[in-house]
Amino acid sequence: MRQRTRKAIGSLALLTYMGIYALLASTLGALLLPALPFWGELLFFAAAGIVWIFPLKPLFAWMNRP
Repeated sequence: MRQRTRKAIGSLALLTYMGIYALLASTLGALLLPALPFWGELLFFAAAGIVWIFPLKPLFAWMNRP
C-alpha cells in the first residue's frame, strides 16, 4: 500500500476516532461533573485532554511507514 493511501485512510480513521472520543468524553463528563468537586473536575478535564492520544500511536506509526 502506498504511503499516500495509508495517510488518507489514517486521516479518516483519526477523524472518526476523535468524533467518537469527543462524544463519549462529553457524555461521561455530563454524567460525572455535577457530582464532582472542583479538583475532580480538574482531574477529569486533564485526563480527557491527554488520554485520547495514546491509542493513536500505532495509527501514526502505520501512517508514516515508508
